[in-house]
Amino acid sequence: MSTTWTDAVVVARYDATPRIAVFDLARADGGELWEYEAGAHIDVQIGEAGLVRQYSLCGPPGVRKQYRLAVLNEPVSRGGSRAMHALAEGDTLRIAAPRNRFGLTPARRHLLLAGGIGITPLLSMAQTLDAAGGDYHLHYCARSRTDAAFVPELENHPRVTLHFDDQAPEQLLDLARDLGNPVPDTAVYVCGPGGFMDYALGRAAELGWPASALHKERFSASTPAAEPDGGGEGGFTVRLSSTGAEYLVPEDQSVLDVLLANGIEAPYSCGQGICGECIVRVRAGEPDHRDDVLTDDERAEGLFTPCSSRSRSPILELEL
Repeated sequence: MSTTWTDAVVVARYDATPRIAVFDLARADGGELWEYEAGAHIDVQIGEAGLVRQYSLCGPPGVRKQYRLAVLNEPVSRGGSRAMHALAEGDTLRIAAPRNRFGLTPARRHLLLAGGIGITPLLSMAQTLDAAGGDYHLHYCARSRTDAAFVPELENHPRVTLHFDDQAPEQLLDLARDLGNPVPDTAVYVCGPGGFMDYALGRAAELGWPASALHKERFSASTPAAEPDGGGEGGFTVRLSSTGAEYLVPEDQSVLDVLLANGIEAPYSCGQGICGECIVRVRAGEPDHRDDVLTDDERAEGLFTPCSSRSRSPILELEL
């Protein structure tokens, strides 16, 4: 896991909607927090059980005295959101240095598509582009106005369009209209629940947008891939290129599980293939990619997520 941690205190908390709470965090010792760029997220360690979860930073990136998070209370989650919502002003927690695999890329124009709590990293992007005079438009979708966070800040913004499911049909997001056909030097960013992302990314592909123009971040893993073609019912073997050591990866364990159980120092965070902290390089073998963070180009380059992906070949050699 990340080892760069600091103690933080909740200096402000308010309910943006009945299910979304906004937290402002500051260092417990009063010092400055780490610099970060729009799209970044942090690990948060909360509760007596030491739960570690990832949340996007949604405040202006230039502010280092405080970080802002917005957290959806998800009843069917693994417990992190409930623990966050139990926090009050003055409570303490631990946070790690920001990481970012969803940053703004160089482009003439940026189109931001947010669904529900997916507004969090895109709000930071919009703030950055506003400060830089960038050309962009943010489309923010939610079930209703009462389910949408940050509406007072966004509803009169000339570069923002709000789409609520309970509006008239012509006010709903229409990607043929709101995204349209591919435009050179335009980058598209998508973040939100799985159904929203699958729809937006699928529709963008149908409209002809190349994968290189589409940037995404998921908050939970999508449906797992099919069982691997290789490796047999007994799993497969992972080999470390540095030592030649080999370990059997059974069907009910991940590569990361096996590495950690054998005392191998391997970075990780989310354990779901969505944050990118555990990425390593494949030296030999055929990976069975099941992550939601690597691009097609990165997979072709041999990058691999041990926490979620598996092997189609009997042996998979990793650069560890």
